[in-house]
Amino acid sequence: MPCTAAYAHIGTKRRFRLTCFAAVLALIGSRANGDENWPQFRGADSTGVIDDASNLPATWSDSENISWKTDIPGRGWSSPIVWGNRVFMTSVVNLGESEPPKKGLYFGGDRPTPPQSNHRWMLYCLDLESGEILWEKQIHEGVPETPIHLKGSYASETPVTDGEHLYVLFGSIGVYCFDFNGEEIWKRPIKPRKMRNGWGTAASPVLHEDRLYLINDNDEDSYLQALDKKTGQEVWRTERDEKSNWSTPYIWKNKLRTEIVTPGTGKVRSYDLKGNELWSLEEMSSITIATPYQYDGLLYVSSGYVGDPSRPLYAIRPGAEGDISLQGDTTSNEWIAWSRPTGAPYNPSTITYDGIVYVLYDFGFMMAYNADDGSEVYSKKRIPKGKAFTASPWAYDGKIFCLNEDGLTIVIQAGEEFKVLETNALADDDMGMATPAIVGNRLLIRTSARIYCVQSK
Repeated sequence: MPCTAAYAHIGTKRRFRLTCFAAVLALIGSRANGDENWPQFRGADSTGVIDDASNLPATWSDSENISWKTDIPGRGWSSPIVWGNRVFMTSVVNLGESEPPKKGLYFGGDRPTPPQSNHRWMLYCLDLESGEILWEKQIHEGVPETPIHLKGSYASETPVTDGEHLYVLFGSIGVYCFDFNGEEIWKRPIKPRKMRNGWGTAASPVLHEDRLYLINDNDEDSYLQALDKKTGQEVWRTERDEKSNWSTPYIWKNKLRTEIVTPGTGKVRSYDLKGNELWSLEEMSSITIATPYQYDGLLYVSSGYVGDPSRPLYAIRPGAEGDISLQGDTTSNEWIAWSRPTGAPYNPSTITYDGIVYVLYDFGFMMAYNADDGSEVYSKKRIPKGKAFTASPWAYDGKIFCLNEDGLTIVIQAGEEFKVLETNALADDDMGMATPAIVGNRLLIRTSARIYCVQSK
């Protein structure tokens, strides 16, 4: 008998119970397949966009629409990641006194010598439902060998997971693999290197199939490296003629091939999965931070240090080879679909949502372009109460969300008209520089003091 016919012969209450049970299984299956996981910085596709988010809130405070909040010791600007019912995040605890950071963009935050107190490099695992810390792991303890910027942290790299193991990078200490119970599988030390102005490291690791990819752009010995994710053994290493950068690489799976895109101050470079250079692009700004991503077949790359005349935003077609740099005053060529020479932000990555590229500028402005041709949707608009943006924006339910360093999230209407819908404030002691994570009907916002789980009541 076909299952549908058999189902018709079951009593009403029994059918209801089976329907509910099937719905639960579907939800569990969705989690198992990774549909409701957030495995790396800006999510599985590095875009920061959630398509199905009808039950995610648009308003919150430090108490409204908060299902839990958990204080996290130390400081870390890495993003939380989520797999199943577990939230993972890193932090570094200064056992001495930490100089309080100042908010905003300014000169004078360089600290040429590292602190002399002991620090603890930590990994935390939290329960997604309750916020309870399930376990914590001290990875390293000692006096830092390298300095960081006053606003920076020694835990700025976001971990990555494949659902079986967790890969944690501390750029001046090492890279580590753990299981979900906090047991160490392997570790690989990293020699501390001099970074520009002593600002510290920030580029996160990325996974593809059986390889873990790390980029280490510094002022002494820059390279892109592939590790066997099961053992930590080096598969290949490609030297880079680059100085310090802070941009996370992007695995670009396009219609022609899979490549590793690495933005840099000297050049954007793309490599094949064996470490061979495919193409390069010059004319970036002098500091590169933002993470690339793909939308509708085009690759979006930006580099926008605020003090530079060149702050480019590029949309690149797949299949490029060799040097694809623009010549003269041109803004497009065979491989560059369009560009904006001064369109990029400094710290935040751009976001593309429903055919529009939104650019969040650090000083509290937003601008929008058509994703297909780069034409202007609207010019630079001042964000009310918005200043000092470092975290990258995210989007869902027809809205763009922008978290500033004061812990305010300004909610902006997506589309051709710039309109502020909400301004959501957290506690006064919260400083916001980490990009949030989104999973299911929960938004996870990490601040300097704690992590919030935002959820509609």
